[in-house]
Amino acid sequence: MELGGEGDEKKWIHDSSVDYKGRVPLRTSTGGWRASLFVIGIEFAERLSYYGIASNLIMYLTTVLQQDLKTSAKNVNDWLGVTAVSPLLGGFLADAYIGRFWMVVISSLIYLMGLCLLTLSEFVPSLKPPTCSTSAHICNRSKRPHENAFFLALYLISLGTGGHKPSLESFGADQFDDDDDGERKKKTSFFNWWYCGLCSGAMLGVTLIVYIQDNVGWGAGFVALTAVKAVAIVILIIGVPFYRYRVPKGSPLIPMLQVLTAAIVKRDLTCPSDPSQLYELVAPGRRRLHHTQRMRFLDKAAIIPEEPCGNSAAASHKQQNPWRLATVTQVEETKQLLSMVPIWLSNLIFGVSVVQGQTFFIKQGSVMNRSITPNFSIPPASLLALAALSMAVFVSIYDRLLVPALRCLTGNDRGITILQRIGIGMAFSVACLASAATVEKKRRDSPLPISVFWLAPQFTLLGISDVFTLVGLQEYFYDQVPDNMRSLGIAFYLSVIGAASFLSSFIISVVDSMTSRGGASWFAKDLNHSRLDYFYWLLAVLSGINLCVYVCVARKYSYKSVDKGHKWRDSLDDATGDELKLMP
Repeated sequence: MELGGEGDEKKWIHDSSVDYKGRVPLRTSTGGWRASLFVIGIEFAERLSYYGIASNLIMYLTTVLQQDLKTSAKNVNDWLGVTAVSPLLGGFLADAYIGRFWMVVISSLIYLMGLCLLTLSEFVPSLKPPTCSTSAHICNRSKRPHENAFFLALYLISLGTGGHKPSLESFGADQFDDDDDGERKKKTSFFNWWYCGLCSGAMLGVTLIVYIQDNVGWGAGFVALTAVKAVAIVILIIGVPFYRYRVPKGSPLIPMLQVLTAAIVKRDLTCPSDPSQLYELVAPGRRRLHHTQRMRFLDKAAIIPEEPCGNSAAASHKQQNPWRLATVTQVEETKQLLSMVPIWLSNLIFGVSVVQGQTFFIKQGSVMNRSITPNFSIPPASLLALAALSMAVFVSIYDRLLVPALRCLTGNDRGITILQRIGIGMAFSVACLASAATVEKKRRDSPLPISVFWLAPQFTLLGISDVFTLVGLQEYFYDQVPDNMRSLGIAFYLSVIGAASFLSSFIISVVDSMTSRGGASWFAKDLNHSRLDYFYWLLAVLSGINLCVYVCVARKYSYKSVDKGHKWRDSLDDATGDELKLMP
C-alpha cells in the first residue's frame, strides 16, 4: 500500500524498519519504550555478568593464578582491550550482513558458551585450579590445564561481547524514529537510561557476585553468572513481537571507498561554485545530508561528467558507475567519518584513566582497611559499586533535572551539545586521578592501614566522568555515523576503551622500564613498594594536556546536518523520482 495523508505517515514507521513478520511497523504496537525496556533489561543482565568477571579479575589472577601485580595488570588490560576492540568486527557484520537482532542472538550464545566453560574450569577435576602455596608459589600439580581453559573462556566472552555490545545498543536506539519529534527526544533519554541499566547491572555484579566469589567460592559465582546470561537470552526472545528491525544492506564501507576512488579519478576536475550542480540521489529509507564546504577535494566525487554530446549525465544517473560518480550524501558521510577521527584520538587518554578503575584502583583498595564489622570486610572489587552507584544516581539527575533546565537556556534538545558533554567528563577524570594520587600518598605515609572509604571520592568522580563522557561518546558515535553504520558507530565508541587499554599497558611498560633504570620501579611486586601516586599524577597531567587538545579539536567540529525535506525523492530528476511505496 502507499502512504496516504499525514495521519497515515504518523501511524506507520517509514524509516526502512520492519516488524518481526517483515512488514512495515505500526507505531503504536512496536518500538518505543516498550521495546527498548526489553533491551535495557538484557543489557542489565549482560553487564552484571561482565562486571562479575572484570571487576574481580585482577584478584583472581593474583590470588588463584599467583601472578605478580605488573603481569596481572597487563593481562587484565589485554583482555579489556580485546573485549572492547572486537566490537569493530561484530558491528560491521551486524550492519552489513547479519542484522543487529541476529547478531545479538548469535553473540549471546557464544557468550553463554564462554561462561559455561568458565564454570567447568572450576568444577571438572582435570581443569580445576591446583592448590598452591602463596608464599613459595609451589603447586601440587600443573596450572597449565586450568589456565588454558580459563583464558579460552575469557576470550570466548570477549568474542561474544564483540557482537553483543554494539548490536544491542544500536538495536535499542533503532526502536525510536528519528523523523518523529517526540520519539527523537525519547532516544536522547534512551542513552541515559541505557547507561542507568548498565550501571545497575554493574553495581549488582561488583557487590553480590563478587561477595559470592570471595566468600562462597569462585565456582558458585560463575554458576550465578551463567544462569543470569541464560535468563537474558530468554528475555531477548520474549520481546521479538515488539521490536523494530533494520534489514542489513551490504558493507557500509563500500560507499566510502567509492567516494575516495571517484575523487581520485576526477582529481583534475574543478568543483562547481554552485553545490546544487553536484550529483544527488537518495535511496528510500536513507536521509539526505546538506552539502558542506569542508574537505572540498572529496566533492569531486559528485561532479556530474559530461556525455560526448555535451549533455549532462544526470538523465542517465541510475546507470552511472558508483566508482566514478558518488552522491553528495555519500560524500558528506565520508567527510563526517574522517572528521570523527580526531575526536576518537583525543579520547584515548581519557580511556586510559577509565581502565585504572578496574586494575590499580581495585588493588589499591585491597591493602586498605576494609572492615565494616568484625565479621565482614568489603571485597576489593566491590569498590566499583561506588562508581556504579554514582553513575546510576547522577545519570537520573542529569536526565530529569539538568537536561530540561539546560534546554530552556540553550534551546538544544540535549541541553548541551554532545561534544560539550564529553569535555565536561574529561575534566572530572582529571580530578579523579588527582584524588587517587593524593589518597595513595596518604596511604603510603600512614603507619596503619587507612579506611577504604578514602577511595570514595575517586570512584565517585570516576562515575560522574563516565556519565558525561562515556554516555556522550555512545550518543556521539551512534548519531554522527551514516545511518547504515549504527552498530559500527557503537563499536567505534567501544574501541576507544579497547585502544586505551592497550595504551595503558604500553604506558605501564614504558614507565616501568624507565623507572627501573633509576633503581626503583613504580610498579614493584607489592603496592607498598610501588609508587602508584606518581603514576596517577603522570596520568592527571597527560589528561589535562589532552583536555586542552580535545577542546581545540571539538571547536572545529561540524555536526551532521540532515535535509529532512528531501528524504524520499531523487533531487536530480524530481519529476520521475522514485517515491517510497510500503508493502503490507
